[in-house]
Amino acid sequence: MNLETDFLLASPLADTSGAPAGANPVPNDSLLLDAYSRAVTGAVDKVGPSVVNIEVHQSVRPRHRDESEERRGGGSGFLFTPDGLILTNSHVVHDASRIEVTGADGRRFPARTIGDDPGSDLAVIQIDGSGLPAVSLGDSQALRVGQLVIAIGNPYGFQSTVTAGVVSALGRSLRSYSGRLIEDVIQTDASLNPGNSGGPLVASDGRVVGVNTATILPAQGLCFAIGINTAKFVASRLLRDGRIRRSYIGVSAQTVPIHRRLVRYYDLPRETGVVVMVAEPGSPAQKAGLREGDVVVALEGQPVAGVDDFLRVLSDVPAGVRAELTVLRGTEKLTLAIVPDERERTN
Repeated sequence: MNLETDFLLASPLADTSGAPAGANPVPNDSLLLDAYSRAVTGAVDKVGPSVVNIEVHQSVRPRHRDESEERRGGGSGFLFTPDGLILTNSHVVHDASRIEVTGADGRRFPARTIGDDPGSDLAVIQIDGSGLPAVSLGDSQALRVGQLVIAIGNPYGFQSTVTAGVVSALGRSLRSYSGRLIEDVIQTDASLNPGNSGGPLVASDGRVVGVNTATILPAQGLCFAIGINTAKFVASRLLRDGRIRRSYIGVSAQTVPIHRRLVRYYDLPRETGVVVMVAEPGSPAQKAGLREGDVVVALEGQPVAGVDDFLRVLSDVPAGVRAELTVLRGTEKLTLAIVPDERERTN
């Protein structure tokens, strides 16, 4: 062992950068900023060509007038298939009489609505084309608080505007313009403005993890996006049925981790579940005996790892038909019978 060499290597005064003696080393902050910039620019290069501007025309009839007039609005969206399918917000295209889409390359296309779901504030529209640049979709359930995210959109008509920030919180609830609570919403401090609605929220690997939907004004840094896992499910049902059929049970819920001991003891297939935050009075959930703090781990024998899973499985349960809920109450595993309502409450 060479004590002198070991001491020099361990010394904070030792210069191991290879720079000549007396030269100013590159500050670590600059290296970090370069890495941050590369992450943002790389994600934008991947997703930017798929982001579109949506211009909406609506025919409205003002009071005390026989003739209708046309109103214009707009927002953002993004191509998620090469044949022209676009994800956006419902409130951007709802009740549109005419929709025009402008791509990142400046080309303009007429668009038609494939399906519109005000309850989740998501919609699918389509333009005619092939070989169009489509985004890669990520996994919103894998997001972590503090993770870098990038929002791309067209605020105030400014094409392809980019903002960056971090995931501020997960599992938020947000009331859609239809009145229904959207669960498992992503909160971010990546700045959003009018016109950003419907644009993608992107992770540093260039995969879309959310659909930007709302900002709370005049608060700063309170911006929200619908998780892409929710968007995948809604889009698939809109493509199949043109609308979402939902059964109502009357709970507010969040995704939570399950203690490893319980996972092992009950041999659960997932390490997360859905905790009941509120069971509405008189709701099917309350009638079934669900309590605040219960963690739902399965519905009709299908594992429930999060709110997205819960909503997906629940949508396949017919209203008025008895179903089985598997829940953890403390350390006890229970099976409850629940009959979803025939209607969805929006207040």
